[in-house]
Amino acid sequence: MSDITIFHNPRCGTSRNTLAMIRNTGVEPLVVEYLKTPPTRTQLVELIAASGLSVREVMRSKEAVFGELGLGDAGLSNDALIDAMVAHPILINRPIVVTPLGTRLCRPAERVLEILPVGQQAADAEGKRV
Repeated sequence: MSDITIFHNPRCGTSRNTLAMIRNTGVEPLVVEYLKTPPTRTQLVELIAASGLSVREVMRSKEAVFGELGLGDAGLSNDALIDAMVAHPILINRPIVVTPLGTRLCRPAERVLEILPVGQQAADAEGKRV
């Protein structure tokens, strides 16, 4: 089993790029399509804490449901925001990557390079990994 987990949305270009960078190290991560298999409330709280970000920084404010639920209200507690993300996983920003070296929200995708335990593989003259 891999020591790297990516909470991934295959429809997101940043998430796809991050996954490609992980795979370019020669490691196949555990890919959690979080819209199909959302994290539990406990897992989400742990991911947010490990990332060092605030709850709001891990939320996708551009989603329609964000506005529909009034989540822009500065008076809402972190618990209320987390409850909304658990109920509507589309509100979780992505991709979140966990490795032995840390947890990052990889926006931009290159942030994953900070926590990859193995470097990127080089390409030969034909663009194939070596």
